[in-house]
Amino acid sequence: MSNTWITRAETPGDSAAVRDILLAAFPTALEADLVDALRADPAAWIDGLSVVTADGSGRLAGYALLTRCHIGDVPALCLGPCAVRPERQRGGAGSAAVRAALDAATKAGERYVVVLGHPAYYPRFGFTRASAHGIGLSIDVPDEALMALALGSGHPLPAGTVRYAAAFGI
Repeated sequence: MSNTWITRAETPGDSAAVRDILLAAFPTALEADLVDALRADPAAWIDGLSVVTADGSGRLAGYALLTRCHIGDVPALCLGPCAVRPERQRGGAGSAAVRAALDAATKAGERYVVVLGHPAYYPRFGFTRASAHGIGLSIDVPDEALMALALGSGHPLPAGTVRYAAAFGI
């Protein structure tokens, strides 16, 4: 297996392969359905912030998605479904996709990212507990599951309740 990944923004032609990755990586189709709903929501979708990773042969292996959300009234991004084909897990495809998405967001002038996810995975990218910054959700989740990241330097995280795009259902 290759640990060298090609990362690039998702294109319309990648939709079926991305759906296959999500269906293979998650126990239900809910995550794949969520990605489809976010693609269709102009308030959530940001071109260039949906990233795929491919191996040297061009076969897609990983995926990461950043969509619009708000922390209080401050525009932010949400790191949405990230997935890797099961046979390619633990090879860096997911990390490469997340890092490329965060780099693209930084280059686009975005300042903040939140993620509701596994607390052992996201600190490697610089995410810290959102509650330490006064960031919360309107639903109950384990404190360590909601994390936040300020992109670039000199941008303290704003406090407030995270408001997701309607497709998230929160």
